[in-house]
Amino acid sequence: MGVHMTQARRALGARGEDAVVAWYEHRGYRIVDRNWRCRDGELDLVARRGDVVVFCEVKTRSSSAFGAPVEAVTWRKQRRLRQLARLWLMARAGDAPAGLRFDVASVLAGEIEIVEDAF
Repeated sequence: MGVHMTQARRALGARGEDAVVAWYEHRGYRIVDRNWRCRDGELDLVARRGDVVVFCEVKTRSSSAFGAPVEAVTWRKQRRLRQLARLWLMARAGDAPAGLRFDVASVLAGEIEIVEDAF
């Protein structure tokens, strides 16, 4: 894959994340973290509304040629996201939320679909 393709894919992903951030903020969520990284991986978005923390995996595609974006979040990916959420929470000791939720945001050709409490 060439440099141009990688840059284009990164730009597409960033636009998708920006749209999902706006979706959450419009609904009263506060974005707590974005692209949080540790040695085990990355959390795309962490949002909070009241006592609920939402970990959102964002999948952006320009077409459905390789399936719906949400289908890319396999059980292995879900397990990794749960582990990353634990690490994120441990890094913020003392700020224990009352509830946790895992969402998957699918951005396909500019259309946003959020699957709340996806797993």
